[in-house]
Amino acid sequence: QVQLVESGGGLVQAGGSLRLSCAVSGRTTFMNYAMGWFRQAPGKEREFVAAISRRAVILVYATYYSDSVKGRFTISRDNAKATVYLQMDSLKPEDTAVYYCAADEDSTVATSLGEYDYWGQGTQVTVSS
Repeated sequence: QVQLVESGGGLVQAGGSLRLSCAVSGRTTFMNYAMGWFRQAPGKEREFVAAISRRAVILVYATYYSDSVKGRFTISRDNAKATVYLQMDSLKPEDTAVYYCAADEDSTVATSLGEYDYWGQGTQVTVSS
C-alpha cells in the first residue's frame, strides 16, 4: 500500500507564494513513480496542474505544466526524502482549490488524471484578492 500526504496549503494574498509538499510512504520505491499535482475548485472537475517524470536524464527530470500555471509554478522531487514539491508563485484568486498529489507506477511521466494509481487526501489553497 502506498500513502501520499500533502501539506503546505493555506491562505495567501494574490501575488504571494506557497510551497506544497507531498510525502510518499509505504511499500514503494519512490523513484519508480511518476508524480503529479492536480487541483479541484468548488463545482469544477479535478484538473491537471503539473507532472514530473520518474527518472532523470543527465540529472534533469522531464516536467509538464498546464497552461494556466506555466511560468508561475514549479514541480520538483527529492528521491532521498520520497517527497514531491509544488512551488507556487504569483498566485491568483483563480488558483484557489484543493490540491492533490498523485503517483503513477506505470508511466515515465503522466498528465492525465486516469493514469495515476495513488492519490493523497488534498490540501486547501485559498488565494484572496
